[in-house]
Amino acid sequence: MASPGAGSATSHGPRERLRAWLLEGQADRVQRHQGPHARPPKEEKRHAWWKVMCLSGLDYFSTLGYQPGIAAVAAGLLSPLATLVLVAVTLAGALPVYRRVAEESPNGQGSIAMLERLLPFWRGKLFVLFLLGFAATDFIITITLSAADGAAHLVENPHLASTFRGHNLGITLLMIALLGAVFLKGFNEAIGFAVPLVGVFLLLNAIVIAVGLWHVITTPHVIPDWSDALTTEHGSGLAMVGIALLVFPKLALGLSGFETGVAVMPHIKGREGEPERRPLGRIVGAKKLLTTAAVTMSVFLICSSVVTTLLIPEKEFDPGGPANGRALAYLAHEHLGNTFGSIYDAATIAILWFAGASAMAGLLNLMPRYLPRYGMAPSWARAVRPAVLTLVAAAFLITWIFDASVDKQGGAYATGVLVLITSAAIAVTIAARRAGQRRLTVFFTIVSAIFVYTTAANVIERPDGMKIGACFIAAIVGSSLLSRLRRAFELRITGVIFDPLAEQFVRDQAATGTIRLVANEPGERDEAEYRDKLRQIHADNDLREGDDVVFIEVAIGDPSEFEADLYVRGEVLHGRHKVLTLKSPAIPNALAAVLLHVRDLTGQQPHIYFEWTEGNPIGQFARFFFFGHGEVAPVTREVLREAEPDRAKRPHVHVG
Repeated sequence: MASPGAGSATSHGPRERLRAWLLEGQADRVQRHQGPHARPPKEEKRHAWWKVMCLSGLDYFSTLGYQPGIAAVAAGLLSPLATLVLVAVTLAGALPVYRRVAEESPNGQGSIAMLERLLPFWRGKLFVLFLLGFAATDFIITITLSAADGAAHLVENPHLASTFRGHNLGITLLMIALLGAVFLKGFNEAIGFAVPLVGVFLLLNAIVIAVGLWHVITTPHVIPDWSDALTTEHGSGLAMVGIALLVFPKLALGLSGFETGVAVMPHIKGREGEPERRPLGRIVGAKKLLTTAAVTMSVFLICSSVVTTLLIPEKEFDPGGPANGRALAYLAHEHLGNTFGSIYDAATIAILWFAGASAMAGLLNLMPRYLPRYGMAPSWARAVRPAVLTLVAAAFLITWIFDASVDKQGGAYATGVLVLITSAAIAVTIAARRAGQRRLTVFFTIVSAIFVYTTAANVIERPDGMKIGACFIAAIVGSSLLSRLRRAFELRITGVIFDPLAEQFVRDQAATGTIRLVANEPGERDEAEYRDKLRQIHADNDLREGDDVVFIEVAIGDPSEFEADLYVRGEVLHGRHKVLTLKSPAIPNALAAVLLHVRDLTGQQPHIYFEWTEGNPIGQFARFFFFGHGEVAPVTREVLREAEPDRAKRPHVHVG
């Protein structure tokens, strides 16, 4: 019979192995984020800009799978005219904005990083969390919408319709699950796979559109019938333009991909030896990428809207109709036969699935850029697999809520895209104004106003996106603040550097046998301040008049920051008072880090002396949490306790 201990070990073995598997790579992931702990990134192979364009194009170009159908449903007969407005906004608005973003954030930080730099303290952090909520909406809906459209192409294929019709929800969930399984095993974005996939997909779309345009041109009644129907339904040309301007926000899905285009900038090969802070070759390549992608997509959008509107009967776009969510695929089967149509379906499903993979990889890389630096990432979020499971669960929920409908998810997707583009437009407007570029400031202000209108119109027309975005924002802000609260007593200091005089103060004290530091909140810093502080410390503690002490003073930096390096400077005031001065986001954590550094430097356990702070303990903790100070003594002791579990090795804290 097995002993109880053996049985216990057996029962916990699988659980521990599962935990180790889920958290595999957690430590490495901590070091890869963009914070003070970050290690220099390994030299990665970089590629020509046009190859990297295919990587971002997985998101951008794949929208051809569903955008023409959504445009036809949203704008009806006016779809080509509304698409022209969308293209004008793309080329004259979004493209200039993101070309400027590429200049301002050449290492893939994107517009969110620009706004983070513009807004200080907690305002900047909370605004970033707000934008991350919409970024999550954008990327998650990219996964669910792409999978749903992939399922639509599969279900409507003539060879498979009898088998899979009516199972859109199940097929969509299966595609998302397969996507999650790939990431659980380990996934790296492969430009080598993206290039041929995008190339084949665009070629097939070009063939379908060319054949469609040939039918439009060679069939005499098509254009007159469309023109007559337009006149009957909308009246004058001026009225058509006005309606197209009002309708085009519904087509905003065609603007997706710009933020991804900036995010992949680190993959672009620049010039040899160019500085990482200002890689001009990479910036030029990114601008070529953005411009080529936007122009290419604009041509496809205009041509596809013409052929789908003029050649597909309106009833075919009804929910469940053969052209709903797959307009170009419908034309491929209708005019090029089921064999070619099936090839088109296969390519479309592949790029839509891979666009979901690109979106998930983007989200997994986006969050660690910010949350770990803010102390707002739960420890498990640093590992890939728990994050993947969380994202897959969110995608499952959204797919179920929207019943795997492409049309129903369009509004939510457009909201995420538009909020990010609007924030980018505002960011470059502020950047141009600060640079004294008046004409660019006026231009970007107009562009920002257009995107504010587009976003507002989309939210009013289809509020689902804002509701989902609000849910993601609430989840991110709630979990982030909870994580920050739980990690409040971490050491949080990434390095301590003493200048020569500061180190001399500590070593001189170590030579006397006891290291005594006195925590002082600096005021006037006159002789009386230090004399009174010494008198109080001697009265409250068992110290003799001749005992040598060193004052330590911490100035508060940005309390919203979580991690920081400490630079400790020594100075002698009034001819006799030795003072260590430093700056940190939080006083207790900085003092604890200095004490541990002094211990390791000298081999002695230092003593630090505090006075009690008057005030309500709860209020004092709130001041520490939000502003980096408060009741310093007990918090310093708690930080030391967590950082050094061995009480015999812990520095001594005295409070009088």
